Amino acid sequence: MATTSEWIAGARPRTLPAAAAPVLIGSGAAADVGAFAWLPAVLALGVALALQVGVNYANDYSDGVRGTDVDRVGPLRLTASGIVPPRHVKGAAFASFGVAGVLGLALCAVSGHWWLLAVGVLCVLAAWYYTGGKHPYGYAGLGEVGVFVFFGLVATLGTTYTQADTLTWPSVLGAVGVGLIACGLLMVNNVRDIPTDVVAGKRTLAVRLGDHRARRWYAACILLPVVLGMVCAAWSPWALLVTVLLLPAALLVAPVIAGARGPLLVKVLAGTGMFELAYGVLLALGLAL
Repeated sequence: MATTSEWIAGARPRTLPAAAAPVLIGSGAAADVGAFAWLPAVLALGVALALQVGVNYANDYSDGVRGTDVDRVGPLRLTASGIVPPRHVKGAAFASFGVAGVLGLALCAVSGHWWLLAVGVLCVLAAWYYTGGKHPYGYAGLGEVGVFVFFGLVATLGTTYTQADTLTWPSVLGAVGVGLIACGLLMVNNVRDIPTDVVAGKRTLAVRLGDHRARRWYAACILLPVVLGMVCAAWSPWALLVTVLLLPAALLVAPVIAGARGPLLVKVLAGTGMFELAYGVLLALGLAL
């Protein structure tokens, strides 16, 4: 039976900044127009975190039962390791989706935007069918599309809209920026797994692009968001706080471009998660000040 620490490891806590960052930016954009509201912000954060944990467990389950995770480098996989029966991991995924659903209902009630329930259903479906079902889109090279849409545009713009009842250019630019970083997070993860994914028939975007081009795609996903954050200074000068991230961005990109592999990419993956969180904090502060 898995221990608590193993369940936590299976939830992949290093990916949680990808859920928190867009909510921070969306809330900062709402504050920029004087509409920040703490309760919708907290509920949106809860929804995002629960969905992220849910997709992580769902990915663990689906890849595990397909045999994709049998031989890989990286964090513990509950299903593939045999520590937890697949049905329990699947149950954990749907329990997390259930928590996201309850918090989403509360967010709709607080904001008055009940049509967002349909968006929530799409989020859960996207989370499950990333690696689940007969034709998972993550296996067809479309994982980055899903991440960009749901952990970039939907999470950021949804957070702003539930507070301000409108969207702004800084919220759009921030949504694109954080969505690109989330794509970078997935890309570096998949660059690490190219050798095993090829054998397993998992045609991620990294596999389709090839190692060389995938690494440059990662670099673009890290560097371009800093530029977009700087553009936000046209509306809120304090958004220039994101320039602090130029050096960390270079430090992340350099080893990937240089050909880092295996455990070295695991460190880059962790660093990318923290970079995304820092981006969310700094841009949110810049927009709110």
